[in-house]
Amino acid sequence: MNLDVVEISGRNMSLFDIESVLFGGAKIEVSEQIMDNVSASFLFLQSFAADKVIYGVNTGFGPMAQYRIDDGDLRRLQYNIIRSHATGAGTPIEPLYVKAALVCRLCTLTQGFSGVHPDIIRVLSDFVNHSIFPVVPSHGSVGASGDLVQLAHIALALIGEGEVFYEGVLYPTTEVLEKLNIKPFDIRIREGLALTNGTSMMTGIGLVNLLYAKKLLQGALIASSMVNEIASSYDDFMSSELNRVKHHDGQIETARFMRLWLADSKMLIKRENLLYKNTTEKFFKHKVQPFYSLRCIPQILGPVWDEMQNAEKVLINELNSVSDNPVIDRKSGNVYHGGNFHGDYVSFEMDKLKIAVTKLTMLMERQLNYLLHDKINGVLPPFVNLGKPGLDYGMQAMQFTATSTTAENQTLSYPMYLHSIPNNNDNQDIVSMGANAALIAKSVIENSFQVMSIHFMTILQAVDCLKIYDRLSSESKVIYDEIRSFFPTFVTDKPKYKDISRVIEFLKAIKTTIW
Repeated sequence: MNLDVVEISGRNMSLFDIESVLFGGAKIEVSEQIMDNVSASFLFLQSFAADKVIYGVNTGFGPMAQYRIDDGDLRRLQYNIIRSHATGAGTPIEPLYVKAALVCRLCTLTQGFSGVHPDIIRVLSDFVNHSIFPVVPSHGSVGASGDLVQLAHIALALIGEGEVFYEGVLYPTTEVLEKLNIKPFDIRIREGLALTNGTSMMTGIGLVNLLYAKKLLQGALIASSMVNEIASSYDDFMSSELNRVKHHDGQIETARFMRLWLADSKMLIKRENLLYKNTTEKFFKHKVQPFYSLRCIPQILGPVWDEMQNAEKVLINELNSVSDNPVIDRKSGNVYHGGNFHGDYVSFEMDKLKIAVTKLTMLMERQLNYLLHDKINGVLPPFVNLGKPGLDYGMQAMQFTATSTTAENQTLSYPMYLHSIPNNNDNQDIVSMGANAALIAKSVIENSFQVMSIHFMTILQAVDCLKIYDRLSSESKVIYDEIRSFFPTFVTDKPKYKDISRVIEFLKAIKTTIW
């Protein structure tokens, strides 16, 4: 059950908190203690910077840091980094992912190490709580110094410029802020740099990716369980005794999930009941060991499980980190210059996540092929066609979509993390490409939902073809009934593209229970 309010109060935000804000409608509240800490950091920087040279406060940015800025131009400097870097291109990033980025930036700035005025916290909170989504183009970030271009588009809206989506409609930012009586942020010292310098875009996209990827993993475990029911597999592939001697948490948990899911299934076979007794058979029609796509689920999805656990650790650490530069540390009485904006942690993890999801997608495609190929499964008609062979085609054409989409995922899985190109007069001579990595992972995840949707549609048709509904596990019956409530059994051919979309929405909305 999601929260109604998520308070930023000094504790680390969790994935559950993020899910509550993004999908559960929870509002963000920032505690007075945090606001006091942010204010103290601002006042410290204001005093500290009076007679010192500090990057991005009284110097130019990037290679232009060699130029000192006159006192009369300091506020203009901060507006200039926002306006000059709002240069993105391409399709706008969907509001859900932008909202996640807003939350991530809020988390960074509320740490109290950025020297920003507390008003920026209030404006960011207003944008999140009123679901005001700045228009952020998909192209522009190289991931160091963070997501400069994309965060500049967010900052542009926070200062009352640019455009935003509100209630599904594109507006000039000023119209929405006036309607909601929200005052645009008025820059004081270094908020232009603080808003644009960091990993919040890639982290926000990454968090949404992870939430959806976990749904995919749960869906893959369910689909794999049901396919083994259809195949009447021997059940020892998921036994505790077999899997616990392979010392990987993901494998052990995957097998445990399947055992629980299939606990009361009447479709699985006990090996000891058929093969571990005297028999005179010379040829076994039923496969002694199923194909790898059925038998090796714990070994294939186990690493995917482990990667999602690691991705959560990395992304939650990044969410609760200071991804700003320089770092304003009033406790030590100093300002530290470094590279906390660099996005390699997120970039690397997004590449690993998309590879894991692609392997999951490949498994779904192979199981789909098993069901559609009558000479492989031996119990179903070609393409699980419930109509008249030759006249009707069942799931035949949908396999084309699943196969082509899986192939695209394989191509998209080249690591972005390794694709650094120096730029910015070679000041940024090795970069993370973290936002690109996160956006490509997003595409891989969307593709995987498409393949999985087709796979579930085929599973249900196979259940009907074999008339085995009453022998399924009680858990499998629930999924069958839920999908059949909007995707009824079909015999004769009709367009299926809308059904694919409906099943995708179902899979995206299903509650994740495996963690």
